[in-house]
Amino acid sequence: MSDNNPTLPPLPEREQIALLEPFEGLGLKDIVVVTTLQDAERAAATLLDARVAGFDTESKPTFAKNEVSGGPHVVQFSTRDTAWLFQLHRTECNPVVATLIHNRLNIEPQAVFDIDNEFRRRGYRKSVGVKAAVALVFNRRFVKSRKATTSNWANKQLTEAQIRYAANDAYASIRVFDALLPAS
Repeated sequence: MSDNNPTLPPLPEREQIALLEPFEGLGLKDIVVVTTLQDAERAAATLLDARVAGFDTESKPTFAKNEVSGGPHVVQFSTRDTAWLFQLHRTECNPVVATLIHNRLNIEPQAVFDIDNEFRRRGYRKSVGVKAAVALVFNRRFVKSRKATTSNWANKQLTEAQIRYAANDAYASIRVFDALLPAS
């Protein structure tokens, strides 16, 4: 039972998730780190043509009391087969990112699918992030390395681990969306 509702599968505990087979995410060949305005425009064209896109952001973590992050530093979008990472220090690409965010998130708010909100709507009281959602929906472990999550997302050059992590955060979101709301 989950949240006193016998029809809901229980939210898996961290120890249970650790025993699951890993979620198959995108490989580096399917991830584009946007470095030029032309890359950004190509990404935008593909994303705006897609029916749905996964979306997430990463910010440099803060560790001191009263420290402010100043993020997001990376904005990531994913279709079902490719992810694009936009590092916001590349200011020439930021107008394209702003257009994508506006077109994806602000024009029709009903088109936004938030994983946590969807699981709350289904009766879960505790917050459900991508890791728990992947475990519930696919019975797989979404690998979230603490080293990657707490890394410096404001770095000019992302590491391979950061690239994979950020891309697959957005990719897992679209996969969960597909599983929860099958195309009609």
